[in-house]
Amino acid sequence: MLIVTTENVAGHRVAEVKGQVFGVVVRSRGLAGNVMAGLRSIIGGEITEYTQLLEEARRHAVDRMVRNAQLMGANAVVMMRFDSSEMGQSMSEIVAYGTAVVIEKA
Repeated sequence: MLIVTTENVAGHRVAEVKGQVFGVVVRSRGLAGNVMAGLRSIIGGEITEYTQLLEEARRHAVDRMVRNAQLMGANAVVMMRFDSSEMGQSMSEIVAYGTAVVIEKA
């Protein structure tokens, strides 16, 4: 499955638009991770516990988006974007979304 952030794919044309597609993940950091992140925030610098959590959540969101696009009969997703928001004090929602399409070589 080809995933691009652009509207067009070089050397290809969009033969069919299947529609909006997305993958959603809601993640919470465990107590131990929150404690370590809290201690690290006092010192400053990157909080690797949260970085790893968000990287993993983005990968899962993209995987879910790809599965949904395949179910729609698409072979590519164009205009892919990420969105995120906080849910409560300990949860993050990550959404990968775009337009599911069928592309052909031009």
